[in-house]
Amino acid sequence: MVVLAASICTKGGKAVISRQFREMTRTRIESLLASFPKLIPTNTQHTSVETPDVRYVYQPLEDLYIVLITNKASNILQDIETLHLFARVVSDMCRSADQREILKMSFELLGAFDEIVSLGFREPVNLMQVQSVLAMESHEEKIQEIIARNKEAEAKEELKRRAKQLEMQRREQQKRAQQGLGGGHSGGFGGGPTGYSPVSRFEAPSPVPARNASPAPTSVRTPAFKGSGMKLGSKKTKQAELLDALGSEPLLSEEMSAPPTPAPVQTTTPTLAQKDARGNLPPVTPEAVHVLIKETLSLTLDREGGVESMELKGDMNLNITDSAFTKVKLSLAPPSVDFGSELQYKQHPNVAKFAANKDRVVALKDPSRDFPLNQSLGVLKWRYAGRDESYVPLTINCWPTPSNAGTCDVNIEYELENEGVNLYDVVISIPLPAGSYPTVNSHTGEWQLNPSSHSLDWQIALITPEDRSGTLEFTIDGDDVGMFFPVRVSFIGQGSIAGVRLAGITRVDSGEDVVYSEDASVVAQNYLVV
Repeated sequence: MVVLAASICTKGGKAVISRQFREMTRTRIESLLASFPKLIPTNTQHTSVETPDVRYVYQPLEDLYIVLITNKASNILQDIETLHLFARVVSDMCRSADQREILKMSFELLGAFDEIVSLGFREPVNLMQVQSVLAMESHEEKIQEIIARNKEAEAKEELKRRAKQLEMQRREQQKRAQQGLGGGHSGGFGGGPTGYSPVSRFEAPSPVPARNASPAPTSVRTPAFKGSGMKLGSKKTKQAELLDALGSEPLLSEEMSAPPTPAPVQTTTPTLAQKDARGNLPPVTPEAVHVLIKETLSLTLDREGGVESMELKGDMNLNITDSAFTKVKLSLAPPSVDFGSELQYKQHPNVAKFAANKDRVVALKDPSRDFPLNQSLGVLKWRYAGRDESYVPLTINCWPTPSNAGTCDVNIEYELENEGVNLYDVVISIPLPAGSYPTVNSHTGEWQLNPSSHSLDWQIALITPEDRSGTLEFTIDGDDVGMFFPVRVSFIGQGSIAGVRLAGITRVDSGEDVVYSEDASVVAQNYLVV
């Protein structure tokens, strides 16, 4: 598709605003828009008209038209989709679709148009991404502002401390001078005029400003303020306050009265990314023959239902620590979820491939050879890529419902679909509209606000086949349901989504069973609902 121009015009064809994406004179675009209303057929539901040169794709906008002018070879379906995005941007940025409001927001609208179409071609963006680009919020700028406020507060406290110190020095000098006055007066009558000089000077002392106290404090004071700029706080103080600011920015205030001392950082319940790799998975005590199974899952679900993309990768590692068990073979159990031929296996070059129509066995091609000792060896890998919804281990249903009061009731629920795994440390993160905070009505598990991403993090410690579902309901200001997506999910699971597990391990020579340990886990690498 090639979009020549995007315009908002009156029903008479007069341009209100127009953005040309290809080289086009003002006279030419005004001529095209002036002829556009005459081409609109009556009593028809079509939203596009053509001339020998261009195509108009349009949509009524109250008393105006929003029009895309494209070439005739452009894809009409993509043009209509782009037009709808333009209309959503205009409705989102303008309180009403009248000419005065359009002109008032013209600069912002033209900037949004440039984010949607570049050089005539549609950019892969949605409304949320356009809003994010136009907001131009800088996390680094916020951090610098926080640091600047902290430095200013520390400087104020340092100034107060220095002023108090100088005031104490001034009073101490006055006290000493008065004590010296008493001794000089008693001996002044016998010693001549020297005793009267201090009397006339301190007979009626008046309060003296700190800067005029004496040459000695003044000489000390000047370099003290020069050095204070380099000693606004120790390194530890800055880091502690910065972490505190990042954890909860609203707690900061420009008027800080406490001196800059290291304070403990307020911590929140850690998410999966903050924990170690295993999280709260139960520990496994390794035996002489230990098998480690790891899977990673990348999944994108559509909010209306269905799977946009799904990729599951897994590998099996064998670690033998006893030389008596280096000649073994691993038998795999039948999978609990049958992926069929869509699940592709790949063996180590020295490992025999699975025989057709037989039990799956992992063994060396040469039975006389041994598995390596005290070395973790990857013996098997597998991969699935597809869009079959029946393979989704955890379904998420997020249902925002706008109300007439300008608020939105959000219901979100989860359900475990794969009974072969237990999910630990589950975090379901729902983005929130900017400047709005939720009122949670009911929930399973725990929840908290994440200030860094302005999202609600719903935390479930454990999901099992016996306790497989849960719900969360909250109310929040805002009526744009798109603001609550994408929903992000993270977890670490015990088991295998592909159903890869051991049935047993036996010796190659005697067929005797071998005691072994198995540690199977799966991690959600990129789990989204869009």
